[in-house]
Amino acid sequence: MLLINTHKLEKSFAGKSLFSNVSLGIEDGERVGLVGPNGAGKSTLLRILAGQMDADGGDVTTKKGLRMGFLEQTPTFAKDETILDAVLSKANYDEAIGSAYEWIARLELSQFGEDFKVEELSGGWKKRVALARELILEPELLLLDEPTNHLDVSSILWLEEFLEKAPFATLIITHDRLFLQRVTNKIFDLDPKNPNYLLSVKGGYLEYLEAKEQLLQAQEQREVVLKNTLRRETEWLRRGAKARQTKQKARIERAGNLKEDVQDLTAKNAARVAKIEFKDAERNPQKLIEVDHITKAYNGRVLFKDFSYLVNPKTRLALLGDNGTGKSTLIRILLGLETPDSGRVVQADKLKVAYFEQNRETLKPKESVLKNICPEGDYVHYQGQYVFARSYLERFLFNRQQMDLPVEKLSGGEQSRLRLAQLMLNEAQVLILDEPTNDLDVATLTVLEESLKEFNGAVILVTHDRYFMDQVASQIMAFHKRPDGSTTLENFAGYLQWEEWFEEQKALEALELKKDAKKESKSGGKPVKLSFKEKFELENMEATIQALEEKLSAAQAESHKPEIVSQAAKVQELYTQISELQNQIDKLYARWAELEAKV
Repeated sequence: MLLINTHKLEKSFAGKSLFSNVSLGIEDGERVGLVGPNGAGKSTLLRILAGQMDADGGDVTTKKGLRMGFLEQTPTFAKDETILDAVLSKANYDEAIGSAYEWIARLELSQFGEDFKVEELSGGWKKRVALARELILEPELLLLDEPTNHLDVSSILWLEEFLEKAPFATLIITHDRLFLQRVTNKIFDLDPKNPNYLLSVKGGYLEYLEAKEQLLQAQEQREVVLKNTLRRETEWLRRGAKARQTKQKARIERAGNLKEDVQDLTAKNAARVAKIEFKDAERNPQKLIEVDHITKAYNGRVLFKDFSYLVNPKTRLALLGDNGTGKSTLIRILLGLETPDSGRVVQADKLKVAYFEQNRETLKPKESVLKNICPEGDYVHYQGQYVFARSYLERFLFNRQQMDLPVEKLSGGEQSRLRLAQLMLNEAQVLILDEPTNDLDVATLTVLEESLKEFNGAVILVTHDRYFMDQVASQIMAFHKRPDGSTTLENFAGYLQWEEWFEEQKALEALELKKDAKKESKSGGKPVKLSFKEKFELENMEATIQALEEKLSAAQAESHKPEIVSQAAKVQELYTQISELQNQIDKLYARWAELEAKV
């Protein structure tokens, strides 16, 4: 069933056309990824679909009574709003209170308590509150704008698993390529290079990449053919053909139209990507930063203990771990902004560090883009020579109008590009990048990847973009928080190796908790005699759960088959079945624990 569709949508801002002729449709059971370059209008399109903004032209049609949720890129909450109040803020209290408690529990928000203030939560937990706020509305279609921004990797893994099993359709804006591949079965590409701005591809991100490459190759070939035709027509006209005959008039008119077509295709095929090239230092000692047996603790919790590491010019290190495990603290210690409790950190003499802060604090939001890059005069000093500041900004895809705008008017991706532009003006031996990938489009991410690979100094990286991490880092250091609250540091050669290890650790920790629960129940005093029915239920519980889990696995495998993905009704039926099976399994595990506690 078609949930929502658009016909020839168009939207402009400040006289500049964002998109036009955009026609799309989303059906029941579809999981759609919305991709495209920064500034193409993806968030604007989402707001139009959500009814929060009007289009300049075209139509949006929805299924009668469609229930739609919208998880915004930066969710907003009322001042002093509690978790429970926030979750219920869009719903009828009496009707939704039960559902609110259910989602607070399922999204692991119970640990804070329902009266905990939302403003005191981290960005990742605020995202979960906002998600619960939408889910209690029981949406048939959920729109998500950059849902992985500010989430740590384990939260992203949780969100992937949740969306895979969700019984509703989704439309997701994200630049996280692994996330797209795992949670989508259709891709919309909003890009001025596409015919009518939108390319729709059935399948995941891999299928989209193949289709996009074919489209661009076809457009480039068509440009060559049209240019050759235009050259021949132009040569014929220059020979002095008279326009007395109708045939000759038509040929002259066709040459004019052909010229417009060639100009349009040339503009579409022009590759506009930011030019990112960090300035290497003239001298790079082999010991840039030496970390010698350092220990750091906060409020009695040890973040890392007796840790040693040597940063040299070949270092390509990614720090991975949940929020609050110590990644930012370690970075601050490396920068000399914080001291360890014990041990020492030795920096090379006159060490030059370029630091990309997670929240881009160095940018001055009230000042113009131009003043942020060049506070005085008209020129910047780059790579040993003076460059006109406006020309320098053009390397980062800023047009002349944007250069005079205050920074607070820029999108997140544009602010990230501006911060990178600032960093490139300074010579560096060490680059420390804390979440540089937030809001950047895939084309800019690719250029940044290549630039970091070519940089002659050390790179220390924190990012939730797992593909980017794998491309740039040759070593991953993971902060792993154990159930007892302690943290261990584990080394890996790549992200997928860590993910496999992480899943094993979760299984082992769950097994340990189960063993501890059994020990407690055995040492808890005189056992309570179960009824015959309860005893039979407990003895057969494991086999019952195993049978249901096999059914669940079979249904999940069925839902991913290519011949099934294209059948919206069948997909919806399977996802309903998957949801029901998962609920049954969850209830049986709870019942199992209840029966074991009795004995």
